Amino acid sequence: MPSVSARRTWVPRRSGRTGTKSRRLWTAFVAALALPLGMTAAAGTPAQAAAVQCSVDYKANDWGSGFTAELNLTNRGSARVDGWTLTYSYAGNQTLSNGWSGTWAQSGKNVTVKNASWNGAIAPGAAVSTGAQFTYSGTNAAPTGFAVNGTTCTGAHQPPIAVLTSPAAGSVFTVGDPVPLAATAAAADGATISKVEFYDDTTLLGTDTTSPYSYNASGLAAGGHSVYARAYDSQGGSAESPPAGITLVAGAAVVATPAQLGVRQSTSGTFGVSLSTAPAAPVTVSVARTAGNTGLTVTGGASLSFTPSNWSTPQKVTVSADSSGTGAAIFTVTAPGHAKAEVTVTQLAATKTYDARFLDLYGKITDPANGYFSPEGIPYHSVETLIVEAPDHGHETTSEAYSYLIWLQAMYGKITGDWTKFNGAWDTMETYMIPTHADQPTNSFYNASKPATYAPEYDSPTRYPAVLDPSATSGSDPIAGELKSAYGTDDIYGMHWIQDVDNVYGFGNTPGTCSAGPAETGPSYINTFQRGPQESVWETVTHPTCDKFTYGGKNGYLDLFTGDASYAKQWKFTNAPDADARAVQAAYWAGLWAKEQGKGSQVSATVGKAAKMGDYLRYAMFDKYFKKVGGCVGPQTCPAGTGKDSSHYLMSWYYAWGGATDTAAGWSWRIGSSHAHGGYQNPMAAYALSAVPDLKPKSATGQQDWAKSLDRQLDFYQWLQSDEGAIAGGATNSWKGSYAQPPAGTPTFHGMYYDEKPVYHDPPSNQWFGFQAWSMERVAEYYHESGDAQAKAVLDKWVDWALSETTINPDGTYRVPSTLKWTGAPDTWNASSPGANSGLHVTVADYTNDVGVAGAYARTLTYYAAKSGDAAAKTAAKALLDGMWDHYQDDAGVAVPETRADYNRFDDPVYVPGGWTGAMPNGDTIDADSTFASIRSFYKDDPNWPKVQSYLDGGAAPVFTYHRFWAQADIALALGAYGDLLE
Repeated sequence: MPSVSARRTWVPRRSGRTGTKSRRLWTAFVAALALPLGMTAAAGTPAQAAAVQCSVDYKANDWGSGFTAELNLTNRGSARVDGWTLTYSYAGNQTLSNGWSGTWAQSGKNVTVKNASWNGAIAPGAAVSTGAQFTYSGTNAAPTGFAVNGTTCTGAHQPPIAVLTSPAAGSVFTVGDPVPLAATAAAADGATISKVEFYDDTTLLGTDTTSPYSYNASGLAAGGHSVYARAYDSQGGSAESPPAGITLVAGAAVVATPAQLGVRQSTSGTFGVSLSTAPAAPVTVSVARTAGNTGLTVTGGASLSFTPSNWSTPQKVTVSADSSGTGAAIFTVTAPGHAKAEVTVTQLAATKTYDARFLDLYGKITDPANGYFSPEGIPYHSVETLIVEAPDHGHETTSEAYSYLIWLQAMYGKITGDWTKFNGAWDTMETYMIPTHADQPTNSFYNASKPATYAPEYDSPTRYPAVLDPSATSGSDPIAGELKSAYGTDDIYGMHWIQDVDNVYGFGNTPGTCSAGPAETGPSYINTFQRGPQESVWETVTHPTCDKFTYGGKNGYLDLFTGDASYAKQWKFTNAPDADARAVQAAYWAGLWAKEQGKGSQVSATVGKAAKMGDYLRYAMFDKYFKKVGGCVGPQTCPAGTGKDSSHYLMSWYYAWGGATDTAAGWSWRIGSSHAHGGYQNPMAAYALSAVPDLKPKSATGQQDWAKSLDRQLDFYQWLQSDEGAIAGGATNSWKGSYAQPPAGTPTFHGMYYDEKPVYHDPPSNQWFGFQAWSMERVAEYYHESGDAQAKAVLDKWVDWALSETTINPDGTYRVPSTLKWTGAPDTWNASSPGANSGLHVTVADYTNDVGVAGAYARTLTYYAAKSGDAAAKTAAKALLDGMWDHYQDDAGVAVPETRADYNRFDDPVYVPGGWTGAMPNGDTIDADSTFASIRSFYKDDPNWPKVQSYLDGGAAPVFTYHRFWAQADIALALGAYGDLLE
């Protein structure tokens, strides 16, 4: 599903000009639905039954007296299906309760499903999913035959199954010793296994064509590795095993797993000890507490003996907790001639089941062998490399991921009392994701009275480049001077939104450098979205933040986006306000929790940096070109802002800044954003920055701006709340991104126009339930800390709606909303007498078991229940957390399989103006014939590419199990919050 994040758009500038910056977070929406992006509705279009070629995959989740059925319908013909009716029959007494993603009906044993208004068109090779819930008694045999528009469907070839049997997850080996890899594989549908490949991340280690499948891998470097097997069958199908994280150490070492352990009062816990390599003679291993909580003691396995025959078999060490203490202790495992190992054991209160789960999941996330982090300690967007969402590669990262790392380490500090990791997470973020002075060298040339040159935003990428228009006057920037006065620098203290951590593209924009190139290792700043609301990730041209015309065309990449008389080499960055606000949120809790432990001084410096970040985050409160907020129509006629009248005091989609690379002939620019999305608001951060002394910004007006923003954001939620309770899209001060005249009757909020789907349309930004959960979690935290009545009123209505759309099955599995559909509009805002929004409505189109969204949702319910005492919210929060824990755990975290039907878009054309030619750093050609995949040829070297290629060749949509960093962190934080507030 989804994450990472959102979408921004920047436009390069010269001579003191600026433009758009945009970034997209469409994340889990696609993964959860298994629907192709950009699918058009075809309701009422006559079906062409004779032309249909189809297959249907059927999956049931059964709990004994009922079940949910999920059906994926794939168009295997060469013509598009316009409108579909799916029919099949049951053999037993299965009875339809309700359905989604289609109109379901039942007559006797016969079931009929007709497409919904929005998913009736199925492109060749594409798929749609639909589902329903049934009750039954007796047996529940799966249906055996399906038809679409009267034509019988063939069955889809099932891929093989691969299981890695060696090494075990968490194994440790010595560099130079072979790593024994082994797997079992089985084929389906009469096929046979043709070969099994063994991989270390994306590197092919070896291949075996005969069973039993095995390979001894040598030459692996010291550090963490993620190994897995991929099986291929005789019908062209392939599938990979779940990965196993292993570690190689230089020289002989003792091995202890897990490295994190939670033990409740008056109970015991165990960890395993082994050796990394066979010793020449027996070795005695000793285990002792070397630091920390004295209430934890070794009560078994303090001395262990290993021989040349049992060295790799883990032996147990038992740690027992007394009845009263809490806190962490370090247990050190030593042996002569071997590198030591350390295990952090944390004593928890007797009732703290969920704190123990937090530490368990935290241990998986931070285990180097599981692959969540780069060598620099940067969190990847996902462990897996082949993933396309807001980031277009799994080993990119976002400011979102950094903010989740900071919060994860804050919760770790609360539970263990160790605040070094929280401080270290902020330092990592500051080092790699906040541009240094060398990255933004010409800010001193910024003219706050002329912050940027106007360029319109267009609906379609095909209308770009957008021509600069200096006749449209920008307003003045009212905060630049006070920020410089407060912090003594012209540089911006905010995160850039996206980074190519492994330098896969090869731009080499490492922090502090500019266009170093493909040979550079480590993180590289990049940009993607830039061409209007219809530009999905599949239509982007990835490019560097520092464009010195080294790659791309004659003007680098600049003339793909803006039209100008000439182009100057330049740098440019974009901030994702939701991420910076989340980092401030985390700092609030770190400060509070550390003070409760008497350790406030240990985090005070980091909390002060969060206050500074919040001060600069105010740029997200301003209209893009600092024009006056309210009734702004016409780029030339909309008045330029003066003072703070260009501030809408909301969290907008981005702010951006840039300038020339030539410090001798410098210029620079800054922009805000005119578009505010309901999912981006953060009243908790506004509360922290306006009411908490340790987080008070240093600037002259920062605190009062955040106080006003807090009130404005709460009003915004109330204005956008539908009749049912969900929060609608947002508002803009620049209709269509060009200060156009909106349709007559468009409702307004402080003069800003209601926008059902702000910023991006492919897919519509208002549809993903994750934005609801993320945003309401922030409201719930604020309500928990303040008791604010307006926040409670919004939450009361939202929680009732969300719970009414949530299903907890008897076996503990669950379904939560996924895709939302909207009709109507809010009433125009009247602060003295707010409307009831009786004409604004939401429906749930389909549901998901996405774990990241469920984690954020559970956290919302937890904070709300803890303050309000709502029993239903508490019950649902616990059920969601238990359901994930009991059903969706694996060796690397918590995850569920996802059908990625949108991956048929790898072949989507990328718009490049006729006559424009250029090249990516790896030599991929950029021209009018480019596609998403053609300018990213590195994907074809990914070991998971055969799954995508099979789909592009007409096979079934590929299924992936992704471990997104943000999702794992959200789940861990939900466990910690529940343990803190409700356990």
